[in-house]
Amino acid sequence: MIKLYSQGISSGRECRFFLWSLARARLTSFLILLSISYCKRVMSKENTQILKQRREKADALADLGVKLYNNNFKPANTVKEILPKGAHLAAETQDETNYSYSIAGRIMSMRKFGKAAFFHLADTSGRMQVYIKKDRIGDEVFATFKKWDIGDIVGIEGKLFKTKTGELSVLADKPVMISKSLRPLPEKFHGLKDVETRYRQRYVDLIVTPESRDTFRKRVAIIRLIREFLANRGFMEVETPMMQPIPGGATAKPFKTFHNALDIDLYLRIAPELYLKRLLIGGFERVFEIGRNFRNEGLSTRHNPEFTMLEFYQAYATYHDLMDLTEEMISWLCEEVNDTMEIEYQGTKVNLAPPWKRMTMDEALIEVGGIDPAVLADNDKVMALADEKGIQLEEQAGPGKAKTELFDLLVEEKLIDPTFVTAYPTEVSPLARKNEENPEVTDRFELFVTGREMANAFSELNDPVDQRIRFEKQIAEKGDDEEIFHEIDEDFVRALEYGMPSAAGEGIGIDRLVMLLTDAPSIRDVILFPHLKPEAQLQGKKKKKKQKQKHADNRECKN
Repeated sequence: MIKLYSQGISSGRECRFFLWSLARARLTSFLILLSISYCKRVMSKENTQILKQRREKADALADLGVKLYNNNFKPANTVKEILPKGAHLAAETQDETNYSYSIAGRIMSMRKFGKAAFFHLADTSGRMQVYIKKDRIGDEVFATFKKWDIGDIVGIEGKLFKTKTGELSVLADKPVMISKSLRPLPEKFHGLKDVETRYRQRYVDLIVTPESRDTFRKRVAIIRLIREFLANRGFMEVETPMMQPIPGGATAKPFKTFHNALDIDLYLRIAPELYLKRLLIGGFERVFEIGRNFRNEGLSTRHNPEFTMLEFYQAYATYHDLMDLTEEMISWLCEEVNDTMEIEYQGTKVNLAPPWKRMTMDEALIEVGGIDPAVLADNDKVMALADEKGIQLEEQAGPGKAKTELFDLLVEEKLIDPTFVTAYPTEVSPLARKNEENPEVTDRFELFVTGREMANAFSELNDPVDQRIRFEKQIAEKGDDEEIFHEIDEDFVRALEYGMPSAAGEGIGIDRLVMLLTDAPSIRDVILFPHLKPEAQLQGKKKKKKQKQKHADNRECKN
């Protein structure tokens, strides 16, 4: 009663009303949960019933002698080819040429009217309406058509006409079943809304989500255009090993496997860098590779353990040359793909038109991160500031690593328009060339757009003695860091001893670039089949959660 009085309840009547309201609220909550559970059971039952009906229709068609999975229909036309052919027709008129077209695709919607039906057929080029009449195709064929469903893949031969509403359609003369769908597509107006299902069942996502298809078509176009851009500038596309005895070229935890015939451990590559540099040594002065890299690390909206990278190397060039090339390439790509260099990414406007901003890491920490220049000039103060900001560093880490972590924390996400950040500390750049005026930093840049890294490049280190010293130092200071391999790539050092021309190299994440140019919120939206937990694991968790909820509902009901 003390609690009730503290809430302003002073009379027995008010007390009874309060308790009654509380009981009613609990009952309402229980009824809502019960309703949700009931709806889920009904939907599950309906889906089971639909699957059963689909199989019954398939069996009935087979009994009628229809091939459920026909391999003989070859469409002569695509929807995209046909649409211009009938553009001149007036409403309710037929093509006077009486030419017969043939198309194939998936039924996406259907309206039946007893002795006739309209449906929309979609192929890879577009969608088109088809009109089927019983008195035109005959009773026997129409009887089989009545067992067609949305989702079936069919072939149609027929002539063009326009409906009352002016929609160009095919008047079917010969409908053919090509592949009977045994599962229903997601409901028309809601589509495939569950993100997890979209990633896990990409095949369904591509069927019902036009935006998803457009994204992957753009991805293909972007990669094709990159190849064109580099080839036009004298670069040669090459392929280097996916499995490597020593994972190098980046700092990351690799995937490990074993080669039975060679009796050796191999690692899925974390980067192709050291092999591409070997090609520079061999005399190929401009090389690039677009391929998969693998890193045994976490998942996020920006990270997938298997991802696509562009890496390219140019002899007799510096990182300044690659900044110019990168600026030109990405702005050109954007215009080719989107017809503009001013785009919107997740509600934020981004201008990719040159020139792009360029600043050193120290300048970025001062101008964007708000750090006092006097702090950056004092190594002890840099380390103290990192500690103050809650940055946990390895015992062997120095001020260069601390600056890089401060940049990640205070600056990176604020760089929206494209910005080149240069002069990275030598401590965190084991493969980059030291700056001749200040050996504490390297001739390196990273490109940031929309608050995330898009590219990493530097003037390459080609001094074999310096390279060996850096490798040895990195291994000596690795501690428990699994991202640093415990062995020097002796063959790469030997290759450098034959002489590598001065050069600059760069890596660009294709997936992140596609995300930017297609306004995709997650890396999983631009990878056809991203890595996910197995369904069996998820179902086990859902079952446990359901059991917990059931116990909670029972307790709620008793209370």
